[in-house]
This record gives sequence, structure tokens and C-alpha cells, in this order.
Amino acid sequence: MSYFLPHLTNAWQVDMAILSEEKRVVVIRFGQDWNAQCMAMDETLYGIAEKVKKFAVVYLVDIKEVPDFNTMYELYDDCTVMFFFRNKHIMIDLGTGDNNKIKWAIDDQQELIDLVETVYRGASKGKGLVVSPKDYSTKYRY
Repeated sequence: MSYFLPHLTNAWQVDMAILSEEKRVVVIRFGQDWNAQCMAMDETLYGIAEKVKKFAVVYLVDIKEVPDFNTMYELYDDCTVMFFFRNKHIMIDLGTGDNNKIKWAIDDQQELIDLVETVYRGASKGKGLVVSPKDYSTKYRY
């Protein structure tokens, strides 16, 4: 489903997407289209893109094609989702210890809509760190 979502193919486009959006959250998936985890996340992002278009916009960035942000945002995982609002990176406390980004695929559309809405509500109130409605600290517990 990644071919249905807009791709940003260079660093200037990424910067302009983050800088130019004044009223909506910019959701950027960093990764590669052929990666299985990114494919699952892209499917979910495509499913919610129309539903959240009033308060969020979704973009995809290939980390091999646009390596400029790999070191800056520590993009070492297969699939990473980050949120920006009015040229500011919005962190989200997921209970995992890494508040900068989501590093796994989320399969449930409503769960991702809730996350994006939480980021939008917090960011529009001026918060740089928002708390996730769901605690992911027990996600990998056996």
C-alpha cells in the first residue's frame, strides 16, 4: 500500500513537509517499502490517512534514498514512525523508554488513530511530549 501514500524523495522535501504544515500533525514513516514491517505499517497508515486528514498528513521516506536524517533521528530500525507539528518534533511516551519514535508496526487502525489524535491534541496545546493512550511496555512480555 505504500504506493498510495506520498513519498518524500529528498531532504528538502522532508524539510518542506515539516516546515509548511501549520495546522496538522506530520506523520512520517522512515523505512523501506520492501521491508515486511514497513509494509504492515504502510497498510495501517493508508487505512487511516483518509480518516485523519483533517488533523494529520502522512508521508513515507526511504532511509536509503534519503540518508540525511538517519543519524539525526537515530533511524537504525527497519520501520520508524515520527510525529512533527509546526516544525517541532513531538515525542510520545509509549512506556518503552524511547519517547522519540514508534519502532514497530501497528496493525490496528483505531490504535494508530488514537495515537495520532493524542499527538495532535497535545501538540496543539504546546506540549512537546504526550502520553500514549496505551502502555506498550508489556508488548513483548512472554
